[in-house]
Parts: sequence; structure tokens; C-alpha cells
Amino acid sequence: MADKIKSPLGLYLHFPFCVRKCRYCDFLSFPSDEAGREAYLQRLKKEIMVRGEKYKDYNIETLFIGGGTPSLMTGQQLTELLDTVRAAFHVSSSGEWTMECNPGTTDAETLKIYRAAGINRLSFGLQSMNDEELKYLGRIHTAKQFMDNYRAARSAGFENINIDLMSALPGQTTSSWLETLNQAADLEPEHLSAYSLIIEEGTPFWKLYGDDTRDQEDKDSEEAEGELALKEKAAILALPDEDSEREMYHLTKRILAERGYERYEVSNYAREGFECRHNLIYWQRKDYLGLGLGAASMVGDRRFSNTSDITRYMHDFSYCQEEILDRKAQIEETMFLGLRCTQGVSDRYFKEQFGESMMHIYGDIIRQYISEGFLIYNEEKDRLAFTEAGMDVSNWILSDFLL
Repeated sequence: MADKIKSPLGLYLHFPFCVRKCRYCDFLSFPSDEAGREAYLQRLKKEIMVRGEKYKDYNIETLFIGGGTPSLMTGQQLTELLDTVRAAFHVSSSGEWTMECNPGTTDAETLKIYRAAGINRLSFGLQSMNDEELKYLGRIHTAKQFMDNYRAARSAGFENINIDLMSALPGQTTSSWLETLNQAADLEPEHLSAYSLIIEEGTPFWKLYGDDTRDQEDKDSEEAEGELALKEKAAILALPDEDSEREMYHLTKRILAERGYERYEVSNYAREGFECRHNLIYWQRKDYLGLGLGAASMVGDRRFSNTSDITRYMHDFSYCQEEILDRKAQIEETMFLGLRCTQGVSDRYFKEQFGESMMHIYGDIIRQYISEGFLIYNEEKDRLAFTEAGMDVSNWILSDFLL
């Protein structure tokens, strides 16, 4: 009897530890000592084994280890972690296994061990090639340390590398952004992610650049916590104005296109064949399983996530949030996520999922934005997608796809 065909699944593992929290970061991450990291990894391996039994009918096609700073793991720790994944799950022999790697937290020998353990794609959190910008962001590395790590990764055999970049930084000019962009592209990575800085509530940058309606008690507390010197410097390192930010955005598209990178999602660019397969799972609403502190999952019409409380996780990793997505939510997510990608949404796929065409549900909205030049429907490819003009204002347009 032939083996049952297993359903594809993306697997995410969260490593929440970092050396130091960056000033813009609102991710679930925090510093820890070696003992704390080891205890957490033992707990994560136990969760992997438990979940593997439940999802034995799935085939792991992509693995993504994010954080935090996963490259704080030793080579032995990572090897044991991946061995646990292989023991617990059915794993594709041609899978994409990505690991986030922060410059300054690894070395040539450890990178060789990572590669031998099965990681075949690295994602370097560079952000900027300007040391002053890096320092102000709170990054722990310099541009030279990144270059050293990048070259070591190539020497270790990594043939699929992403570099994360960030524009619209405090004090950044279009000229300094162009230097970062060109220097990163000169390295010929297979993938580049270029995000614009967002000032998130609860971060140190929010205290400096965020909502100015905070009461005086909050501001006094902020200064008492040692942020005064940074606040004074912020008066000099102002955020780029809207025109400069827009120019950086357009420079990114133009420069990377000239360098042979195709934009396949709002902020992601790749050489042909090197699109991030794991992220495409999210954007195409395919099944994914998240393990570790605060990790989120979506399998079928069910969304669930682990606790974000480290103390609770270390004693109980039962799900803290679960919901069944109704038809309305699934339709909205299909449009919101699918239109983020340049290939857009297939009407044939939409009909298969929901029994109706996009035009039947969204006809007036689609016709309006096609007439205004923001959307285009390619009948040959069966795809509704944003035009370049539409992608530029996608966040504004997507709100109209709420039912």
C-alpha cells in the first residue's frame, strides 16, 4: 500500500534571547545568560517532540528559526535542536532551512557547524552599513563585523543569504541610505529585505519620536531611566521627512532592479528562484506551525499561539490563544496577504476556497481601483495584483477589502 501523501507545513522556531534590546525593537526578545538559554532550548525540544506526534501527517517543507538572536546558540545546541526536529517530524529532503543571524554574535567555525547541521539559508540583520546609524539604533555590531561574518558564511558554504536593511532611520539621509543599499548589493546576496523604520509603542524610540500626548509623569520617568542623553541627541538626529522617506523607497526599487533583484513582496527582493519560501507560506495563507515562546500557528481554519510569558512556557506550553477563522476572516486575509505579493491573487484559487469569484464579492472595489490604475487583472495569468502605483499606496487601498 502506498504511503499517504503528507500535507505541506512550514515550521517556525522562536529563540527569544538577544545580547541587548535594540531601541526600535518590539519583538518578543530579551537578554539572558547561558544557563537560561540552555534551559529554554531543552524545553523547546520537548515541545518539538510533543507537537511532532500530533502533526505526523504533515511534511515540513520550510523551517525558520527567528528571534531574538538565534545565532547566540552554540553549534552543538543548534545541531541538537535540528536533530530533534528530524526525529519528531517528517522533513522534506529539499527543504529551505533558514536561521536569523546577527553580526557580531557568531564566527567562522560556528557558521560551518550551522551549515553542517542543515541550515541552508542565513538571514543577516544588518540594517545599515553606517556605524553611526547602527550605534544609534542600539545594534551591537559594526559594518566591519557584518562583512567579516558575511564572508565567513560564504566560506562555510552558504549559497542562499538574505540581508535585512532599514531605511528612514534617525539622522539618515538619502545619500547614506544609497551607500548602504549599494554596498549591500555589491555583496551579491541572493535576497534583500528593505524595510522602513516604524516607531513602535513601548520601545525606547517611541519615547523619543512617538506620540507626544504622553503625560509629564511618563516623560519625567523616561529621563530618570537614563534616556535624557539620548533624547538630547534625538534633537539632532531627526527622523527623515516624508519626502525623503518616499525618495528612499523609490531609490530602493530602482537600484535593486538595476542590480538584478525582483521585488516579489512589498519589502522583499530576490534573485530569480531565491524568494523566501517560508515567508511565502504566510503570504499565501498556507499551513504553518510555530513552536517556542509566543510563537503563532495557523493550520486550516484554526489559528493558535503559545504564551508569551517565559515562566509559564517553561512549565506549560499549552496554547494560550485559539480561534477558528470564519469565512469572512479567511477571505479578508487572502486579499490582504496575497496582494502584498507582486504576483497577486488567483481568482481560480479564490473560487476553489470560497465558492465565489473575487469580482462577485469585491466587484465595485476592484473595478474602481483598476480604473484608477492601482490594480490590474491579468487574464492569461489569472492574477489580480497591484500596479507599481498601487503597491506604493497599498496600505491605504487594502483597508477597502475589509468586508
